[in-house]
Amino acid sequence: MTPHSTEAIAGPKLEPASRTTFPFSALIGQPMLQRALLLAAIDPGIGGVLISGPRGTAKSTAARALAALLPPTPASSAAPFVTLPLSATVEQLVGTLDVEDVLRDGRLRLAPGLVTRAHHGVLYVDEVNLLPDALVDALLDVAASGVNTVERDGISQQHAARFVLVGTMNPEEGELRPQLLDRFGLSVALANPSEAGQRMAIVRARLRFDEDPLGVAEAHAGEQARLAAAVVAARAGLVRLAWSDAVLQRAAECALAAGVDGMRADLVMLRAARALAAFEDRTEVTTDDVDAVAELALAHRREEGRSSPAPEPNADTRQAARTSAGSSAPSANSSPMGDWGALPPIPEATARVQPEGGWPAKKA
Repeated sequence: MTPHSTEAIAGPKLEPASRTTFPFSALIGQPMLQRALLLAAIDPGIGGVLISGPRGTAKSTAARALAALLPPTPASSAAPFVTLPLSATVEQLVGTLDVEDVLRDGRLRLAPGLVTRAHHGVLYVDEVNLLPDALVDALLDVAASGVNTVERDGISQQHAARFVLVGTMNPEEGELRPQLLDRFGLSVALANPSEAGQRMAIVRARLRFDEDPLGVAEAHAGEQARLAAAVVAARAGLVRLAWSDAVLQRAAECALAAGVDGMRADLVMLRAARALAAFEDRTEVTTDDVDAVAELALAHRREEGRSSPAPEPNADTRQAARTSAGSSAPSANSSPMGDWGALPPIPEATARVQPEGGWPAKKA
């Protein structure tokens, strides 16, 4: 047999892949999405961001762009960006313990999961509404607490897992259960651009990036550096900011007006308001900060039918309003000319109908 050369066996030399991320500062027409992602990056304890919207609205592009603004980790020059596939198992997500090593030499060895790899970075879940509920529940627990617990056969180990959770979904493919939906800190609902000028600007920016990604990255390098420095400074400034009673009251009023369950909405609003104040380099959190982030924290928690921020009147007030209005108030479905053909109801006597015979005989 003729020996093959090493080059022939190895095949053609593969060119290393390089992928330039679309700059976060180059996103067009999504200010609320950018705000939500920046707030979650400043305080990962907010609990992540859920982005819903139709296809092609820059959901995944924005999530990938966020990682470039996070500070580098001790082990890498860039913050990690980890994607959770829909086919993952709980062990692949949170990790597992090697029980054989424990029994052999008494030493715990952790096989790290995706949450460990995403530490100090971004954990991205595309189509999170299609992820099994067990995975979503475990993921949200770690995202909110910043601590991952791995248990197997009575052995338990904990480690830090602080990352920015970003989940995206298309509502046409199904919704998240309300219990899991409430666990996301902030949410943004995107829509297709409705103006031709904005669509042209978005398409122009995308085409420019596809033709020269490095040139676009260099053009936005200054703004990217400013945003990255602002995130680092805001993280350091969180501990210096406190909430006044007026801020606490405003958050409570917004939560009550939205008819939310529990206290998670209040806590998320307060943490997001503090992150916004820190990002804007201010020395105190104000009620305006609460108003600026309230919709991000309440949109996916609001009780159905509560569309306005003002609380609805209670049942007694509504009944009093109906009583004071009397019968002179026109009905919602009355015509402008009035119901001229209506007659007052006339009572009619009724008589019992006596049956005349039994069931007819069946045909042969």
